[in-house]
Amino acid sequence: MSALEGLRVLEFGQLVAAPSVGRILADFGADVIKVEPPDGDPLRHWGECAPGSDSWWWYTQARNKRLISIDLKTAEGQGVAKELAKRCDVLIENLRPGRLEGWGLNYQQVAVDNPSIIYASISGFGQTGPYRDRAGFGNIAESMGGIRYISGFPDRPPVRTGVSIGDELAALQATIGILAALNRRNQDPDNRGDFVDVALTEAVLSITEGLLPEYLNAGLVQERTGNQLLRAAPSNIYPTADEKWIAIGANTFGTFSKLTEAMGRPDLKADTRLSTNEGRVARVDQLDADIADWTQKHDLRTLVNLLAESGVPAGPVMSAPEIAQDPQIQARNMVRYASTQDGQTIGMLDVVPKLTNAPGQIRWAGGRIGQHTNTVLSEVLEYSPDTINHLRTVGAIR
Repeated sequence: MSALEGLRVLEFGQLVAAPSVGRILADFGADVIKVEPPDGDPLRHWGECAPGSDSWWWYTQARNKRLISIDLKTAEGQGVAKELAKRCDVLIENLRPGRLEGWGLNYQQVAVDNPSIIYASISGFGQTGPYRDRAGFGNIAESMGGIRYISGFPDRPPVRTGVSIGDELAALQATIGILAALNRRNQDPDNRGDFVDVALTEAVLSITEGLLPEYLNAGLVQERTGNQLLRAAPSNIYPTADEKWIAIGANTFGTFSKLTEAMGRPDLKADTRLSTNEGRVARVDQLDADIADWTQKHDLRTLVNLLAESGVPAGPVMSAPEIAQDPQIQARNMVRYASTQDGQTIGMLDVVPKLTNAPGQIRWAGGRIGQHTNTVLSEVLEYSPDTINHLRTVGAIR
């Protein structure tokens, strides 16, 4: 039995945040019904696309979901959505605040007919406050949530990560909120649901560690430090003789001692100024220079093996091909291939995290717009073929 078997989820999500929540829940067995507009989720066109088809990313983001297409701008389409909401345990959405209210589908409206529903809303700034009605994407949240300000080198402009980190963090926070609310609901004699309000900005801010505490309590403003770990040392990436990069994290005295032994630098271990983390942080520039001088004399493979044998946390900076071919990734079966219901075979990352007794699984890859509309309406709402044909004729569904 899957961990979330029996849980029915309605997803009004586009692009990244809410659809990532749906993917996580579906991976662990929830019946996720994803509602797309007639022209589909814009993510179908983000990034590289399969020949004559949707983006490669889409097939992962929409995996394990039942895909239906409803035109929520029509009264009859709104009616279908409301009927589905009555029959679901969870609803997730990341539309602009107020959009679903205009269609009769916000939390207060849905909860009238389904008081047990767990309703998760993801927006740029949350459902309250002066910025509530502003449009907000991950880019903005990463900037206003602090992570952009502290990312990059001190003499250069702030930089972004190579992925939609703000959206993905919000998805994780929403998933946590949903599971927490479900646990509480399961213990509530009245089976009451809850509203999960996730702001992209707050999801980003939640991982900024000492950024606010250091300012609030000591007036310190964290600045960009490049690849150095601000609060512990040494921890950086270093060049190798074969023009690659290795990450080394030797920021406890035990691992630092092992690193100095591997480097053949007993003088560093003996330097009492480097025996504490504070001392190493204060001298991090010289430490990093010493380590880089050593790593540049050896190729990457030699360094990885030597540091592994020495018990020093280290690893190569890997590209996509290197990740796919890595023995650890392969041993953990992290690369999987799934079939679409049209017969294509698509490669993707496996389910994370791994459960022992009820592991998640990839049952199918994402598919066509409205691929499961008929099935969902007939099975979940028990609509007759005539009713479904009428809805299609009037443009309420695709």
